[in-house]
Amino acid sequence: MALTEVQVRKAKSRDRAYKLADEKGLYLLVDANGRRYWRFKYRYLKKEKLLALGVYPEIGLGEARKKRDVARLILDAGNDPSQERKHEKRAKLIRAENTFEAVAREWHAERRIGRWGGKPWVKGHADRVLVSLEQNIFREIGHRPIAELSAAEILHAVRVVEKRGALETARRVMQRIGSIFRYAIVTKRATYNPVPDLREGIATPVQKHYASLSEKDLPDFLRRLASYDGQALTRIGLELILLTFVRTVELRGAKMGEFDFDKAEWRIPAERMKMKRLHIVPLSTQAIALLREALSISGDRLFVFPNQSNPAKPMSENTLLYAVYRLGYHQRTTVHGLRATASTILNEMGYRADVIERQLAHGETDSVRDAYNHAEYLPERRQMMQHWADMLDAMTKGRKVISDRFEAKAA
Repeated sequence: MALTEVQVRKAKSRDRAYKLADEKGLYLLVDANGRRYWRFKYRYLKKEKLLALGVYPEIGLGEARKKRDVARLILDAGNDPSQERKHEKRAKLIRAENTFEAVAREWHAERRIGRWGGKPWVKGHADRVLVSLEQNIFREIGHRPIAELSAAEILHAVRVVEKRGALETARRVMQRIGSIFRYAIVTKRATYNPVPDLREGIATPVQKHYASLSEKDLPDFLRRLASYDGQALTRIGLELILLTFVRTVELRGAKMGEFDFDKAEWRIPAERMKMKRLHIVPLSTQAIALLREALSISGDRLFVFPNQSNPAKPMSENTLLYAVYRLGYHQRTTVHGLRATASTILNEMGYRADVIERQLAHGETDSVRDAYNHAEYLPERRQMMQHWADMLDAMTKGRKVISDRFEAKAA
């Protein structure tokens, strides 16, 4: 049962410290001298942790519950309340001067829990953003009051990154500085955002194209893959990439609950997708057979493709790429390049580009259309993916394949 103000007020000391439980992890710790402390017990990354919420009577029951609820919101966003408190203390130390670093850390904290700029950031992305700012920008302009920063100072700081050859990092850093300035303007720490004036001031990174196989190369690759003598789950993973067109990170993080064998569908949650939207993958009969084989190996582990050294984690990000090299295709293709191979062949076979792009889970330029239906083109995609799987089977068995035989019928 929940605590009452009367119970808290009348809590007396005993021979040893004891707890009075409230709700949702909150409790009052009463020590042997009668001092009373609010504590919030929670679990983060499967470890039990405690967060101090204050001392009674300075912090009453109602205020302690509010602090607990804030901590639970932080947990729901995938973050550790104890670490958030450390970040907040660091921010308070420098907030009085309204330095660029102070405002940037405040902006980052708001983005992490979704109070600024849309949905909360996933932990991994949030950590990478903060590390990028710490390593690339704070040492150059972090100490400067944000309202006094000039376009020239910002350009100099970003060009330091650019001179290392990290053009993509420089571009992203510039975007984040612009977002930080917009936050500073809204929170009345700055009146002008100089970043839009700097768009032409840094080099544009050249888009890299992944090495990929031609239709002529594909049969040999498939035959080598079928006789792969490494780990079975590695072979199955590569075959599923070819049969589903998912990205490596999406395959590595696959969990049993995402698959519906009755509907022949794989539903990848939005938080695991690059475009942050649910992606439905129709499964061919060949893909379902491979998944059943994978599950017979991985058993009841969390991930369908677990890490060999630590089964509680997903397969290493380089495992599939090393397997491609082991097959003799070093510099001839990458795992991502297999998606490009499928896209090229299917386009040449006459499938509609929109259907292929949806299967690849690429971004939709029309945001209204994109939001309309995440399952768009699903019937056509089912037909296409089964035809594609049948064609790969034929190639693997050494049969001569005429692409036109597998061309989709008009919808």
